[in-house]
This record gives sequence, structure tokens and C-alpha cells, in this order.
Amino acid sequence: MAPKTVTIEEAQTNLPALIALVEEGKEIIIAKGKKPLAKLAPLAQPRKDGIKGQRLFGQYKGQVRLSDNFDAPLPDKFWLGSNAK
Repeated sequence: MAPKTVTIEEAQTNLPALIALVEEGKEIIIAKGKKPLAKLAPLAQPRKDGIKGQRLFGQYKGQVRLSDNFDAPLPDKFWLGSNAK
């Protein structure tokens, strides 16, 4: 859905209603005449799983693996580039 476009005057008059639309996840473009000047948008997009900014401890348990040499020193070739001998 395309963002709703309003003039500066409409934005001043209807700011509470526009903020209510933003709370629903919609974006509002504020224009001077036909020239867009600003965008009124939510600070954070709502998550699809319904969680609002919270992280669930253990939600990826068993899905993340680290190799045995995860913390081993990197080879000189990594630091010096592909021309290292």
C-alpha cells in the first residue's frame, strides 16, 4: 500500500489522526504543494511474530553451531592480503 500524502496544512490540522495511522504501521508523506518534504513513519516496524521488542532466551537453541577452531588465530594471509607469503 502506498503511503498517504498530505499537505503541511492538513498535517497541522489532523496530526492526532495521522499519528494514529502511524501507530498502525502506516507511513505518511507531508508535502508542500506537490513536492514531498517529510515522512512520518513508525520508529520500529512491528515484528511478524507478535513480539514487541522482546527477545526470547533460548529461541535458537540447537540451531547455532561453532566450529572447534572458532577462536584459533587467523593466518597471516588473512591479515596481509592475498599477496602474503
